[in-house]
Amino acid sequence: MPFIHETSFHVRYAETDESGVVHHSTYLVWFEEGRSSFLRALGSGYDQFVADGIYLPVVEAQVTYRAPARYNQLITVRVWVSEVKSRAMTFMAEVIESQSGQLLAQGYTRHICTDREGRARRVPESWRQLVS
Repeated sequence: MPFIHETSFHVRYAETDESGVVHHSTYLVWFEEGRSSFLRALGSGYDQFVADGIYLPVVEAQVTYRAPARYNQLITVRVWVSEVKSRAMTFMAEVIESQSGQLLAQGYTRHICTDREGRARRVPESWRQLVS
């Protein structure tokens, strides 16, 4: 069973259009917030990766929208790692309306592990253990 982390926050006005519906691009920002919170919950973070000279650029992203999120709604972003390969990791994400549990969106981001020059490198064993 993978480690699943949840983080909750209210939809901000700046994330919506004039009708109060969240713009589609915002969900990827929320996926990132979920990943960052996930890593902090494991006692690490992107800043530690950078300090180690390792980067995790997004090489693929996918979002399926199920229902609109709206201004001031309390939402929960649920994140887990679904796959770790020799040089890549895939984070799954769900955005849920916190009170009802309604699924608003789901998807994933795939990341490749690189050095400072952008060359692919192996996912460090310590990271594999951290997210497995």
